[in-house]
Amino acid sequence: MSDSMSTLDAASDSPTATAAATETEPVFDMTRRATELAILDALRAVVDPELGMDVVELALIRQIIIGAESSEIKMVLTTPFCPYAGSMVQQIKDQAESVLEHPVKVTLLAERWDPREAGLMW
Repeated sequence: MSDSMSTLDAASDSPTATAAATETEPVFDMTRRATELAILDALRAVVDPELGMDVVELALIRQIIIGAESSEIKMVLTTPFCPYAGSMVQQIKDQAESVLEHPVKVTLLAERWDPREAGLMW
């Protein structure tokens, strides 16, 4: 029995066994993508009061990191000292948590928003 165990161990350490295991892992996780899209859909309810457009349409959401017990949304503001930042961050947190049902951290990034990223030309 010990010979068969060592054969299995040796097979699992071989490069072909590792390559086969890698090939079976999904490159695209449909469940995760569906969750990201559900979060983005929920975030469409968060409207920038000054521009009258939602945060998704304005391309303010930069990254959604989904974890098992907590998640994070990274975003930018339309202006560095947006007077509605606190309210919008709380709304984003609430909307995302309604989809995920666990805590969500919203991180404001220092990068500047460019209206062209949202397809806007002013």
